Amino acid sequence: MNQGGYLIHKVTKEIHFCYGHRLLNYDGKCRHLHGHNGKVEIEVVSEKLDSRGMVIDFGDINKVVKTWIDQELDHKMLLCKEDPLLKVLQNLHEPCFVMNENPTAENIAKLIYDYAASQGMTVSEVRLWETETSFASYRGTA
Repeated sequence: MNQGGYLIHKVTKEIHFCYGHRLLNYDGKCRHLHGHNGKVEIEVVSEKLDSRGMVIDFGDINKVVKTWIDQELDHKMLLCKEDPLLKVLQNLHEPCFVMNENPTAENIAKLIYDYAASQGMTVSEVRLWETETSFASYRGTA
């Protein structure tokens, strides 16, 4: 990849997880609670390789991002903080992850991007595959 006249090295790690959600203010079938077998692709870039000849070790991406996804998102209902079902599910001790926004594929991709970036990774893009044929992606502005 060439950005601004210099070469960029890039690696991508794939992570799988299961989640449920529903969309508020939506007229389609996704307004109902339902689940997905999601796939995340996390793309990390660097202008130069480290002393091992790597952008980042795939295992380090797993330790940071996969661990967080497993703890925070996997097998949980991802719901908007405005969702009236949130309190009901929480009162039933159902596992939920509360989002400030509607839990669309676009917003989930940004959520994962923001987390990876906050952990010091030079993330260029995150793609969330909601189904085998549909994905949303988020790229930062850096």
